[in-house]
Amino acid sequence: MTMEKKTKYTRIDELSKNIRRREKRKMMARGEREESIWFGLGTFGIVGWSVAVPTIIGVAIGIWLDKKYPSNFSWTITLLLVGISLGCYNAWYWISRNRKYMESKKEKDKDE
Repeated sequence: MTMEKKTKYTRIDELSKNIRRREKRKMMARGEREESIWFGLGTFGIVGWSVAVPTIIGVAIGIWLDKKYPSNFSWTITLLLVGISLGCYNAWYWISRNRKYMESKKEKDKDE
């Protein structure tokens, strides 16, 4: 009887190891798949909005300042440039953060 129990437990251990190995392969395959067109469009949208929103806000504040406090220079153009600069910095921040996340995820997958 002890021999039968050992064999039964050994088979269960082998089965669980096989399941773990298959699960790990499946998870690695999911992590390595190429990103879809929707992922690219989503990233494009994030970058676009992160530049557009500060630019529009800058222009709106600039128009208001030009009407309220007229001067020799244009607040609208000045704040347009500030908005574009902030938007580009914001887009760079999100893209670099996403890249670091993807690299750390790949490193973690390699270690496992």
